[in-house]
Amino acid sequence: MTNEELQSYLTERFTEAEIKLGTQYVEMTVTAAALHETALQLKKLDKLSFDYLFCLTGVDYAENMGIVYHLESVEHRHVMVLKAKTADRVSPALDTVSDVWITAKYHEREAYDLLGIHFNNHTDLRRMFLDDSWGHPLRKDYVDEVRIVER
Repeated sequence: MTNEELQSYLTERFTEAEIKLGTQYVEMTVTAAALHETALQLKKLDKLSFDYLFCLTGVDYAENMGIVYHLESVEHRHVMVLKAKTADRVSPALDTVSDVWITAKYHEREAYDLLGIHFNNHTDLRRMFLDDSWGHPLRKDYVDEVRIVER
């Protein structure tokens, strides 16, 4: 499926989502509430079959946090980007997609550790690299006077 065909199919199937053609991939933005169900559909629908999550990135926006998922269908050889934002920065949370794509389990732990994004229903959400004394060093407002880290 070409990017244009993929964009058209996604637009018809996911009417609540914002879908656009990015510079390289089709990009779909969904609400936090719709994230998990959308992820399930992207994997299960035969025409899409996005069975491989090859990158999950946490993003620190001014008002909230976000996650960007890069997905590929091994069968169909098409790629897309799925995006979702949290409600706020104070207690950022999204539903886990680790039950949809097992690789998300460790990517989500990394985003939790470094950005403080909580993933609801994650089976093993704990810090991966740092101990609790660090806070979340990839946040734009992170300051650590002990280790002299400033933004």
